Amino acid sequence: MVSLETPICDFGIPAVDFSLKGTDGEFWSLEKARGENGLLVMFICNHCPYVKAIRERIVRDTQQLRDEYGINSIAIMSNDPALYEEDSLENMQKVAAEFQFPFPYVIDDSQSVAKAYGAVCTPDFFGYNKDLALQYRGRLDESKKQAADAHVRRDLFEAMVEVAKTGHGPREQIPSMGCSIKWKDE
Repeated sequence: MVSLETPICDFGIPAVDFSLKGTDGEFWSLEKARGENGLLVMFICNHCPYVKAIRERIVRDTQQLRDEYGINSIAIMSNDPALYEEDSLENMQKVAAEFQFPFPYVIDDSQSVAKAYGAVCTPDFFGYNKDLALQYRGRLDESKKQAADAHVRRDLFEAMVEVAKTGHGPREQIPSMGCSIKWKDE
C-alpha cells in the first residue's frame, strides 16, 4: 500500500464533466450534482483505511455543507474492483446505505474521470465554487489511518464554508493523504 499526498490547489481550474452510475442506479453529471454555492468532488473507496477512518466525518460535513451552505457533494470510486472486491458496485451500495451517504456515490469504471481530475489517492478532495472553479484541494482534517481527536480543526469544512460565502478558498491548504488509486493495467 502506497501512501500519497495530493498536489497543491490549482486555483480556478474548471471542474471536469462526467456521467457516472451511482449506487442509486442513476447516472450523475456535474450539472446534476452541483449545489447552488458549489460542489465538493471526493475520490474515495471502500477498502482504504484513510477513508474508513473519516467516513462518519465526511457524512457530517457534507450534510452540513449541503443543508446550511448550498454546497453539494459527490463521491467517486475510481479503483479497479478487480484488485479489491471490497470496492465493487455492490459493496459501494452496502457502504452508502450503512453510512447513509447524503451524496451520490458513483463508480468510475474506466478511471477516465480520476485521470481527468488528476486524482492521486483516496481520499482526494476537490472543492469548487458556484462557478465550478477549483478553490480547495486539501485534507478533511488531521486524521490519517485513524480518526484524529474529535475536536480538531475541520479544514475541508471551514474551507468550503469560505468558498460558499466568498467564492474563494483559503490560500493555505494542507494536502490530503491516502492510499494510491488502484489503476488498471494499461
